[in-house]
Amino acid sequence: MDVPKEQITALLDNALFNSAQLLGSFLVSSSTVNAETSPHLKAENLVLLGDALFREREYRRAIHTYKQALQYYKIIPKQNSTSSRSALSASNSSSSPNSFNICAINENEVKFKIASCHFALSENKVALVEMEGIPSKARNLQMSLLMAKLYRNTKHTRGAVTCYRECLRQCPYVIEAIIALAELGASAKDIISLFPQTPNRGGRAQLDHGDSSRWLQRYVEAQCCIASNDYKGGLELLAELLQRFPNNTHILLEMAKVEAIIGKNDEAIMNFEKVRSIDPYVVTYMDEYAMLLKMKSDYSKLNKLVHDLLSIDPTRPEVFVALSVLWERKDERGALSYAEKSIKIDERHIPGYLMKGNLLLALKRPESAVMAFRGAQELRADLRSYQGLVHSYLAFSKVKEALYAAREAMKAMPQSAKALKLVGDVHASNSGGREKAKKFYESALRLEPGYLGAALALAELHVIEGRNGDAVSLLERYLKDWADDSLHVKLAQVFAATNMLQDSLSHYQSALRINPQNEAAKKGLERLEKQMKGVDPDAPEEEEENEVDDADAEQEEAELL
Repeated sequence: MDVPKEQITALLDNALFNSAQLLGSFLVSSSTVNAETSPHLKAENLVLLGDALFREREYRRAIHTYKQALQYYKIIPKQNSTSSRSALSASNSSSSPNSFNICAINENEVKFKIASCHFALSENKVALVEMEGIPSKARNLQMSLLMAKLYRNTKHTRGAVTCYRECLRQCPYVIEAIIALAELGASAKDIISLFPQTPNRGGRAQLDHGDSSRWLQRYVEAQCCIASNDYKGGLELLAELLQRFPNNTHILLEMAKVEAIIGKNDEAIMNFEKVRSIDPYVVTYMDEYAMLLKMKSDYSKLNKLVHDLLSIDPTRPEVFVALSVLWERKDERGALSYAEKSIKIDERHIPGYLMKGNLLLALKRPESAVMAFRGAQELRADLRSYQGLVHSYLAFSKVKEALYAAREAMKAMPQSAKALKLVGDVHASNSGGREKAKKFYESALRLEPGYLGAALALAELHVIEGRNGDAVSLLERYLKDWADDSLHVKLAQVFAATNMLQDSLSHYQSALRINPQNEAAKKGLERLEKQMKGVDPDAPEEEEENEVDDADAEQEEAELL
């Protein structure tokens, strides 16, 4: 043979994939390998070339090449087929689909490779068709995991659960299968029962239920708590695991994600920053961190984060959500396009849907925002998707739908003060429901006395109903423990409404000291300064000034053109 097959195999083994595919082109075009007399050799050569193309991420070319290999495989003479299969069975039985350097063709492995290419191209349905062509008995661990992901992505929940369960039967340490089963509603007891108890002839992993495996059971319990919206229980279990595995970036990220969902923003930021100090190249959940930095108006850290993420891997969906967060202040439509790009990259990326929903709300497109929040909710119904739905429905006066979504949140999270506050928000949206709203806000504060969001909402209710004194006394109780700019803004607004202008000024200034970027404080201070000068803050600006501004703008446009 002109090109020894061992050479291309050696290149693949040494991860020299570009050289492997260049050499592969010589291998498949060799005149000494006759397709008619040696179809099995032709098929083997094409598989090797396909492997090189796969590793180079040339997925379309790899699919084409693998399919050619299967065509040659099908025309192998029957008499040769039986002998070659038996001769090759030993080498193939031990090889995994991850070893893309096999020296003989296995039809099922080639189908798996074709499916892997389609999966990499987000062509889930086509990939699933390829995988379903592999008999279930012939599937190994890697094949079962790909099947599970494909079933889940195409919303075949029962098939996904079956395949994820099979993964854990083969190996209890497939962490992504544990997370997926928890999110699909499996109980901790059910998941743990899948773990192999003793080794068997197939060589499956043994799970010793002594101290060495207890951490894995705790991990399962933590993921099931989080999936069922028992965030407090989940955090406690994760904190317990962190004691055993200090500085574990995965556990810290999981804790930070949950803390971000339930509004423990300072704790979440601290854990995200700890992760970045341990491993500055982590991209996972960094868009969640970006959202928190924006809420804190910490734009210098946000700028640095986005710059870092772009230098690490600009193709990840987290990077586009972080870009969307950064651009929101400058250009909401540009920010929206980044959020949509993140979803195009990964249709299951929840922060992309949340960001898209919030941007659509800001752009006064609440009907479209509902669709985005529904997209997030279908993937994982957490507090933020419920909040987004309620606020979107209220924005176009769909009170009944908003109430249904809020009650759904309360049912899913019966011990959540934030879910109670959400029901209160719906009742507070119309004058007839204010008394009910008051009760829900008070219940939320009894459940979580330090919940500032409920206190601010209750204070707003007091102001609407003319109980300014009650609003002030409620908010001042929180000043002892909370250095929060929104708290000072609310107090400033109440004092301004009661004509206590000096007190109002003091609180606006305090808000801006805490957060110089607080837009509500800036606008409020502007209005207050007019009031203090005896000018009506709601009076329109002088028309002459507007005309001059317009003329200047027109001249600038003409120059640009």
